[in-house]
Amino acid sequence: MKNVIEVRNLTKAYKELRAVDDLSFEVHEGEILGLLGPNGSGKSTTINCLLSLLQFESGHIRIFGKEMTPDAYDLKAQIGVVFQDVAVFEELTVYDNIDYFCGLYIGDKNTRKAYVRDAIALTGLEEFVKFYPKQLSGGLLRRLNIACGIAHKPKLIFLDEPTVAVDPQSRNNILDGIRILREQGATIVYTTHYMEEVEILCDRIIILDKGRVIASGTNEELKELTDIEEKVTVEVDRISQEQLAQIKALEHVKEVTNSKNVVSIVYREGEDHFGKLLAFLGKEKIRYHKIYSERPTLNDVFLELTGKELRD
Repeated sequence: MKNVIEVRNLTKAYKELRAVDDLSFEVHEGEILGLLGPNGSGKSTTINCLLSLLQFESGHIRIFGKEMTPDAYDLKAQIGVVFQDVAVFEELTVYDNIDYFCGLYIGDKNTRKAYVRDAIALTGLEEFVKFYPKQLSGGLLRRLNIACGIAHKPKLIFLDEPTVAVDPQSRNNILDGIRILREQGATIVYTTHYMEEVEILCDRIIILDKGRVIASGTNEELKELTDIEEKVTVEVDRISQEQLAQIKALEHVKEVTNSKNVVSIVYREGEDHFGKLLAFLGKEKIRYHKIYSERPTLNDVFLELTGKELRD
């Protein structure tokens, strides 16, 4: 499989802090790679190094088979970047913003016009081309930000939290647009804190922490890394601390939590968890309303690998 990005032994330090620590990974052509990690894990530093926006102490970065440097303008012309912070011109309309950013790379007027039209269609902005940014909702601004970043039809696209703080309709539009970009041949590096997006969107996932890769693979491969077999959630009328402790003592139970009489039980392994739990509820005469089971999610894997403590 052809690599679009190759990172070898990348190290970036801020005084005594190693934000990126001997990091190596690849991004394959035509895939959507989810780059995940808690705050301070090194995601932003890694991306800025990949884009040659930061100098680093050691290591090598190759993009499209060539060494990435600050003056590698031939490579940068093939890259699209959409940062989390919206960066558009307030004095330009939607159309003129997209046309301006596209024009940084596409000189031919007819080609640029066609590319701008495609970007507007992809992001669903047809009805807003004459609007100014201050007239747009948060979701529309996000879509404009994406259109500006991908209008020149880059082969490699970095998307940093593109759906943060948007309405469900805009989120669906953005996610559909990302799939279309991949179908059109783009390779995409995607960062987000919304694990459900990564599960449905990304072909492969890399989890960073303390500047290193701590796990990588497909969604299903990562789920195999956790010792969680099943999660059972039950809504009860009331339950005592003693009864919760008794559930925790049941065979194969790893963890029990209770939030407003919604009890979540995490099992390591075993069978017939439902039957044993129902027998316990019946014996203790605990009335319940809903009970359901689910396999571990990517969020479970992420928290198990990176810990549950708060990060700055």
